[in-house]
Amino acid sequence: MAISDLDELLANLSARQRPGRWCLVSGPPVPDGIEVAATVVEEEGITSVIRVEDAERLGIVIGFTAAWLTLEVHSALEAVGLTASVSSALAAEQIPANVLAGFHHDHVLVPYVDAERAIAVLDGLRSTSRPPPA
Repeated sequence: MAISDLDELLANLSARQRPGRWCLVSGPPVPDGIEVAATVVEEEGITSVIRVEDAERLGIVIGFTAAWLTLEVHSALEAVGLTASVSSALAAEQIPANVLAGFHHDHVLVPYVDAERAIAVLDGLRSTSRPPPA
């Protein structure tokens, strides 16, 4: 069941790293045969999240190599504060965070080299949160 209470969300928060190295690419739709993990349509064009290896095969210059972290808590779409708490905690440690929201989970793209440190920061949010009400 989706959780909307911020304290309960943080008390149950854990992050799991999705396998692979990821990047954001902008332009026309990605060709068939390339796994597109997420897409955002903007006025300026289509942003797709794809594997670094696929971008390299396509000859795309990669500016940001990311680790994909999935927040393992089922946050309600109307929940308030989870994204702010996560991005603020990462920002305090100088870790960039690019957040994607799915129906069941929020996802954070962080620099690949900072993945373990980012997970530790997010684990720290869980350990410092108030326990959910009984």
